[in-house]
Amino acid sequence: MPASAPSTMATEKSSVTRSSLTGQVYRTLRDRLMSGRFQPGERLKISTLAADLEVSETPVREAILLLTNDGAIEMKAGYYFLTRRLSLSEYLEIRRLRLHLEPMAAVEALAHTDPAFIADLERIHATLIRAEEEKDYPQAVQSNYDFHFSLYRRSGMPQLTEILERLWIQAGPLLNYLYPHGHPTYEGEHQHLRIIDALKAGDAAALATAVEQDLIEGGEQFVAYLESIDHEEPEPVKKSSAKSVRRSPRK
Repeated sequence: MPASAPSTMATEKSSVTRSSLTGQVYRTLRDRLMSGRFQPGERLKISTLAADLEVSETPVREAILLLTNDGAIEMKAGYYFLTRRLSLSEYLEIRRLRLHLEPMAAVEALAHTDPAFIADLERIHATLIRAEEEKDYPQAVQSNYDFHFSLYRRSGMPQLTEILERLWIQAGPLLNYLYPHGHPTYEGEHQHLRIIDALKAGDAAALATAVEQDLIEGGEQFVAYLESIDHEEPEPVKKSSAKSVRRSPRK
């Protein structure tokens, strides 16, 4: 009936607005998960997140449920949420996928890089090294994420990037174990520098190898630490101790 049209339109508009807000909250929380802003086993309070993001609790709750479907968060009895701490076997499965997909993304990005972009990567890497030296571990984890996804998002392959993001949101909280427990070490120079050199040279094979070895060689101590705690029952973390971090601009 014509008289009901304005009400229907208002309802539809409200639904679209809420859906859009849920999407924004989902992307923000997904970004925080990928960059290690949440600890493994951290309890996520909807009211606290809503206050932090300056939104109502409804879009936060809906975003949390989406992330639960993504395998990044688990719902416990009593209707509370924790970030998942992957088992060793789960992490190793994700790493196998990353070893195939991340070199591919980097090689695809090669055609879309330029000196300005490479200079940005160099700055991000310098921030990473400085953070490691200053033991600013939250910033180091953030800079590592910024380095890799600045490159992968240059691939021009949004489906591939989306797959990588879904893998990283599950493994992201574990990255807090990189420092100091699984500090990346390298026999020669840092693999990030080899990635940068390969980009400058336009060498696809060297680029793929550097990305792969960054995960294998750089992650050797990290995997050893995950092995050492794999049979321990994780204790819920009430609040992340992570410091604020400086975000690199997304390209």
